[in-house]
Order: sequence, then C-alpha cells, then structure tokens
Amino acid sequence: MDLQDAIRGRRSIRAFRNEEVPRDLLAQLIEAAIWAPSASNAQTWRFVIATEPKRIRSIKTVSPGLLGDPAAVIAVCQDLAAARERGGTLGETFLAPVDAAMATENLLLAAYAEGLGTCVIASFHRGAVGRVLGLPEGIEPMLLVSVGWPAEAPPAPSRSREGRVFFEVYNGSG
Repeated sequence: MDLQDAIRGRRSIRAFRNEEVPRDLLAQLIEAAIWAPSASNAQTWRFVIATEPKRIRSIKTVSPGLLGDPAAVIAVCQDLAAARERGGTLGETFLAPVDAAMATENLLLAAYAEGLGTCVIASFHRGAVGRVLGLPEGIEPMLLVSVGWPAEAPPAPSRSREGRVFFEVYNGSG
C-alpha cells in the first residue's frame, strides 16, 4: 500500500465485526510501533495487548471513549522512570508522551495496511486501566487503541491548509 494512500485512507473506526484478530498480526502492529522515532532513542514505550473479552469489557467500563466491540485493545504505555532517567523532567513530561504518539501512528498505519480498523482513545482512567492490565508502578498508559475488523467505512473529513500552513513566519505569504 502506498504511504500517502494509507495516510489519507485511515479512519477512526468505532464499529467492528465480531471476528478475532490473529496474535501474529497484532504482533506485527507492535513491530511497526517500535520502529517509530524515539527521543534520544530512549525506547521507553511498553505495549500491552488485551484480547480477552472480559478484560476488554473491564477496560471499557473506565474508558468512555472506547466504543464498539473491538477484538483487541492495545495500551500504549511509557516507563516514566526510565524516561526521566534518560531525559529528566522533559523526558518524562513531554518526550515520553510524544514518543507514545509517534509509535501509535506507526501502529495505526500498519493496521490500516492490513485491513484492520483502529481508534485512538485518550479518555480513560489511567489508574483503573493500569490495574486491569496489571501494570507495575511507573508504567503508565498514555493511549489506548481499539483494533478489529471494521464494520464501517466512514468518509474522510475535509482538510484545509488555508490558515493552517505558513512558510518562514506565521501568517507569512509564499
């Protein structure tokens, strides 16, 4: 699949078919995620993949943004102690979340290329999700990604560069 097609074609999917996603395919998504850029090559991300329906239901109870019935939920986490050790306060408070976001984008594009639907969820209770997933102290979920075979194909929202893209200086012409 052409990269530009993947970037333009990927959508947030909130309705999934009742069909399992093979573990090896989920592992491929994580492989794509770990090839994302990482500040100072810290690679302090951690990924927990939930596929058990009971566990996913438990996550849903503390994640108002998690809609539909995905086959898997991937928690994109960060080892904040390691991030702090590698990059100080900046590493913990800024670089770790940015690294998690970049890894997540790789995961989303890899999923789309395989015909999977995904949706990024930021509205969840971090502590409760951590307990459901058995996260040790210091490992914090940054984002959740629902994954499954899409039952919908939402249209692309419009995009505009007007008033959003500038060269050289803000509001500059050219």
